[in-house]
Amino acid sequence: ESAFVELNGKFYALGGRNNRKLDIYDPTNDTWSQGADTPLEMHHFQAVAYQGEIWVVGAFTGPYPKEEPIAFIHVYNPQLDEWRIGGKLPDGRHRGAAGAVAYKDKIYLLCGNTEGHYTGHNHWFDAFDPATGTWSSLPDAPHTRDHFQMTVINDKLYVAGGRNSSQKTNHVMDQTIAAVDVYDFDSGRWETLDDPLPTLRAGTTVVATDHHYIVMGGESPAQIPAHDEVEALDVQSGKWTSLPPMLQGRHGMQAILHEGKVYIAGGSADRGGGPELNSLDCWHLED
Repeated sequence: ESAFVELNGKFYALGGRNNRKLDIYDPTNDTWSQGADTPLEMHHFQAVAYQGEIWVVGAFTGPYPKEEPIAFIHVYNPQLDEWRIGGKLPDGRHRGAAGAVAYKDKIYLLCGNTEGHYTGHNHWFDAFDPATGTWSSLPDAPHTRDHFQMTVINDKLYVAGGRNSSQKTNHVMDQTIAAVDVYDFDSGRWETLDDPLPTLRAGTTVVATDHHYIVMGGESPAQIPAHDEVEALDVQSGKWTSLPPMLQGRHGMQAILHEGKVYIAGGSADRGGGPELNSLDCWHLED
């Protein structure tokens, strides 16, 4: 439910239920400090680093199961140590637990839920232009999903994992999504790859190299402890391989790839939340 993002060589940890703290880690000195508190409780989002600031788009606030989508975009400036409003989600398309990524001066928001864990999963794909404050709608995704993260490799958007959360029908965790969807920014078209995500789970985190889309951790009905699996999609062959597992299974977190190492902080050790983790794990990645 929390985010972890890099800006100018420092790592920023923020978000989570009942938490407005912003913690800053300096990997050079191995030290932590604190930034300005978030304007409100924010959780279930993929933080985006864009032009030297942190952008929170497509998040929830409030308690389970009917968490409220945050309509406004909140932006943190590390030089000023201040938060500001950077825009608002499109009318009628407010949602949280969505995937977000910055690509070529725009921020893209995909899928998510409109009514928290209760219901409201959708196919929506929207692009936000921070320079003009305007949104545009793009072709719907092939599959609805929430509790996932996405990334761009070689002008293509890769989306794997997640689920269709529906406490309304008593299916919060079991409607996991196997399909891997890819959007080509050049052609403006979606495709679904032949090989699905090997281990079905939601609440995962991802990093990207030049050739691999790497999915880590997550939660599922299959087990109580959070997943520690690490699986990599070769974007050239379309095939998956397994990598060494995480030191600690987690879900609801975000990862950073920095100077050939993957850093993961926060998250929960068991499915459904708790115990909350405050450790920072690191492993060397070879592409």
